[in-house]
Amino acid sequence: MRRVARYNVTTEEMSGASGKVTHFEGSPIPTSFAIVLMLGIAAYFGALGEHLWFGTWTFGGFTLHPLVLIYAISGSLMISRIRIPKP
Repeated sequence: MRRVARYNVTTEEMSGASGKVTHFEGSPIPTSFAIVLMLGIAAYFGALGEHLWFGTWTFGGFTLHPLVLIYAISGSLMISRIRIPKP
């Protein structure tokens, strides 16, 4: 909802004199589908739990699966100010 709300609020600012929005801010939501698809493929090949691709990292008693970083990066890009042209 945050992305939709921001889009609605900034539409006028992004449209300029033409009255048409020429770009999106942040990466599009369907890019997260690629991450879900990747995890689906991992599950299909049995790469779950301890067998998850790229193993695990341990920091100060916490265990981190590096694939979690992909979700963090994707989420950050979705709320970023990166301009992506509209088709």
